[in-house]
Formats: sequence, C-alpha cells, structure tokens
Amino acid sequence: MTDEERRLREEIIAMCLRFEASGLNQGTSGNVSARFEGRMIVTPSATPYAAMTAESLASTALEGPPAWQGPLPPSSEWRIHRDILRARPEIGAVAHLHPTYATAFAMCRMAIPAAHYMVAAFGGDDVRCADYAVFGGEALSQAALRALEGRTACLLANHGVIVLGETLAKAEWRAVELETLARQTWAAMQIGTPAVLSAAQMAEVRARFAGYGLRED
Repeated sequence: MTDEERRLREEIIAMCLRFEASGLNQGTSGNVSARFEGRMIVTPSATPYAAMTAESLASTALEGPPAWQGPLPPSSEWRIHRDILRARPEIGAVAHLHPTYATAFAMCRMAIPAAHYMVAAFGGDDVRCADYAVFGGEALSQAALRALEGRTACLLANHGVIVLGETLAKAEWRAVELETLARQTWAAMQIGTPAVLSAAQMAEVRARFAGYGLRED
C-alpha cells in the first residue's frame, strides 16, 4: 500500500467517524467509497467505524468482475458504489447514509422539494427519491442510478440516502447539507405548506452557484 492510498483510506475512516459523531449515521449502517487509480476502496460489511483500520477496507478494480482484496468482505451495498463510480467519471467518492430527517422523507417516498434554494447544490429542482428495491441488490443499484441522473444526491425509498462528491470532502459537505435541508423542510411542514421555488427561480440559483463551486458565498 502506498502512502497516498493509506492517506485516502484513513480519510475514509475519519469521515465515517464524523458521520457517526454528528448523527448522520448510526452503528454499522451506511458505507463510504472512493476512487483510487482505477480501483474502488469501500468500507467493509458489518464493521463498527471505530474498529476499522486502513488495512481492513476492501478494494477491487472498477472494471471487470469483482476480485476483492482485503481481510473483510465489502459493504453489502458495494454494487451501488461500483456502478456509480463506473457511470460517473467525474465522481470520486460515494457516501450511503441513514440520517434521520432525510431518511424520514425516504420512508414516505417523498422527494425533497426546492423550498430552500440550496436544493440547487444537488443539481436539480428537488432531491429525487429512488424506487424501492431490497438492499444489497442490482435492482437497488439501478434505481439509484436513475434517481441520480444529473444529480449529486438521492433518497432511497424506505432506506436512506446516497450522496456523491468529486472528492471525499465534497461528498461530506453535501451529506451535511442534505440532512440540513431535510430537517428545515420537515420543520416548515409543521408550520404549513412550504413555498416551492419555480423551475426558473432554481435555474437562476444554479447559474449563480456556478461561480461558487456549488457552495454558498
């Protein structure tokens, strides 16, 4: 293992620990992957984040049938990670999480609407909810890919969320932003019916975001 790969693996683990500490993930749920030199590095199955080491993460080539390297089996959701990284060459990291508020929308099979302009950070006029499919299967991977067309996040019906990033840091930023939006939208729904921005208004927001790298100034 090169120093560069070890640093990436340690960064994955550190991000997973931050997700757990912040409540974006709990226990052994969720998983994170990153692209490295034509390979995918992904967190192992059913392993507490605090017990992970750089050596315990699994890896395989992105092309061809999986030939896993590592002492532990990969996450049960490895197909989603591999298929996204194959289909989206601009993406360097994928996070699958079970945050409370965004997952509540997924349990209701509801998209997160553009009631706040920061929905534009995910590439569209809402955050779509993918069709339901059982965890760990090809059908779920395909449903996620459809919901992610032109987007950098989606909900998984009755399950959780998928967040993409050009880097691990960008994936983490989007994960935090997505749960913030879900919590704000839920709170607004307790008051009344949130006012949703129009397609034209969202297009204007995305145009302004282009100069900010999809971050608020």
